[in-house]
Amino acid sequence: MARVLVGMSGGVDSSVAAKILLDAGHEVAGVTLTLYTNDNLGPAAKGRTCCSLSDVEDARAVAYKLGIDHFVFNFRELFAERVMKPFVDSYLAGETPNPCIECNRHIKFGKLVERALLLGYDYVATGHYARIDRDAETGRWRLLKGLDHTKDQSYVLYPLTQDQLAHTLFPLGGMDKFEARQIAEAAGLVNARKPDSQDICFVPDGDYPAHIERAAPDRVKPGPFIDAEGRVLGEHRGVPRYTIGQRRGIAVALGKPMYVIAKDAASNTVTLGEDRELFASALVAGDFNLICAEELEEPLAVRAKIRYNQTEQNATLSYAGDGLYRVDFERPQRAVAPGQAVVCYLGEAVAGGGTIRTQA
Repeated sequence: MARVLVGMSGGVDSSVAAKILLDAGHEVAGVTLTLYTNDNLGPAAKGRTCCSLSDVEDARAVAYKLGIDHFVFNFRELFAERVMKPFVDSYLAGETPNPCIECNRHIKFGKLVERALLLGYDYVATGHYARIDRDAETGRWRLLKGLDHTKDQSYVLYPLTQDQLAHTLFPLGGMDKFEARQIAEAAGLVNARKPDSQDICFVPDGDYPAHIERAAPDRVKPGPFIDAEGRVLGEHRGVPRYTIGQRRGIAVALGKPMYVIAKDAASNTVTLGEDRELFASALVAGDFNLICAEELEEPLAVRAKIRYNQTEQNATLSYAGDGLYRVDFERPQRAVAPGQAVVCYLGEAVAGGGTIRTQA
């Protein structure tokens, strides 16, 4: 029997994770993290958000129903420093960040695992759809896709270190969402039919530019649309309002379909081009977490993807020096966006992943 601290978001998945572990005979307690106050979010907070007061109440109600202790940890300051501020800074720098990955890196599997071990727990568990095992030959912990590939969340979990994997449990990794809801219904959990949250927790209305403008007044300014040769084509409404590959909302009549192919925050320009100009054969990534080995001694054939919902593509992963990794794709990939994550797989296992810096 192990002592397990379950991160309970107030949603059905983490609640079912707690029940599964409890039924297996473990000593279980629940914890909900407060990461921000709704007052910090402005008008966006009028909608339902995760990590809100109502989610804390749902998690507490489930813990009471299961007969387990429930704690609330205040990580607001750390969340603001390591997730919310970098999100704004990244957009202002012309990138397209993924704050959920940074939250997993620094909060849910960074600070929370550290805190749990200090409190005498053996593991942290969450409701993520992924799996963990240990390679019998190398002794390294492996992060695997969830068995239900339609719900697999391994893409956003790639930052987990060997120590964090060793002290993490994913009880839902071997089931699908329907099974999870069945377990919640049978147990009479208050959130059995609660809908999944879809948007970034601190931008629940999905209006990223408005959030950035509130956080950094006067930093989002109009500037020129240009083509690849530097010719001015029109005026944009601020670099953070556009993403690589975007076509809608450009509002410039050029006689043919044009897309955002590059952004430059330093010159406050957005470059437009044709669809064929969006393709790149390689990229360079930083903040790379290599899971499959201590270091990459030679190029490795992998399957890689540059977006959460993308189908993996054949590629070669290699070390480029100075802490950077290069991914060369068998076929050029469309809309490679700096700030997003590239995640590489060896079969069902995550080989590693990092933040896209540039096309190559």
